[in-house]
Amino acid sequence: MTIVTSAGWESIGTYRQLGGHRLFTVDAPSIGPEVHQPLLVLHGFPTSSFDYAAVLDGLRAGRRVLLLDGLGYGLSAKPDVRYTMALQADLVVAFVSELGLSRVALLTHDMGDTVGGELLARCQDGTWPVEVTRRVVTNGSIYIEQAHLTAGQQLLLSLPDETLPAGIPVDAASLTQSLRDTFSPDVTWPPEGWPEDPLPPTVEQILHDDGHLVLTRLIRYIEERRQNERRFTGAIETAPSPLHVVWGLDDPIAIPTMVDTLVAARPDATVVRLAGVGHYPMVEAPARFLEAVLPGLD
Repeated sequence: MTIVTSAGWESIGTYRQLGGHRLFTVDAPSIGPEVHQPLLVLHGFPTSSFDYAAVLDGLRAGRRVLLLDGLGYGLSAKPDVRYTMALQADLVVAFVSELGLSRVALLTHDMGDTVGGELLARCQDGTWPVEVTRRVVTNGSIYIEQAHLTAGQQLLLSLPDETLPAGIPVDAASLTQSLRDTFSPDVTWPPEGWPEDPLPPTVEQILHDDGHLVLTRLIRYIEERRQNERRFTGAIETAPSPLHVVWGLDDPIAIPTMVDTLVAARPDATVVRLAGVGHYPMVEAPARFLEAVLPGLD
């Protein structure tokens, strides 16, 4: 059953103290016998693990699924701190360690691709003793110079790296429109106000605990991508575990040429390109997303 409310999503999770911060986590057991490695799922900016609500049960078929809201995101704490990929990766490491796992598969999206790249880099340099057995990379600006940043992203980057003052016009309506603008024009949405619309709870989680006020701090991941792309994307390209790529072709930000660049660097990667799907394939086309992702995990 798909969870369609923020409260419903919160009810299946657990708050954990990780790295000195209160983080929202989900440890969803396998549906049926557990025949695959546990799957660690990392979300993107500016959303949360709720992105995967519509596909969670499909991912759980035969495997345990682990999700968390990064610091500053969703239902996790949103402190006024400097947010870095190293910090986010540290918290993922603490989560996996608390669960006592030594082998995981990895599914990442958007900023989560970069956090995943940092984790893979740590595997390669011997500082994270966890084996990533398989991995699936989905729409994210892994080659930042190819990215077509939105007007909203550019505006946030132009502001100081500090908490927004109260009264800045970032609200549910503007966030909803910003997210819709990243979806494919081919996507058909339920009428406004219907509970099946995934965007109201998604935006509710962004706004939770005044999370919109730290968006100018969270957006700095783009600057860090520019500075450390060879570490992050280099690890995505060279990590020894099998690589599967799933990409919505109507993504206006992480454009399809990124897939071509990645496959040129990693010719053994398998790829599924999703026509009529934009930046959030797990939200826009859940059934097609699962059909595309699962072969890369199984």
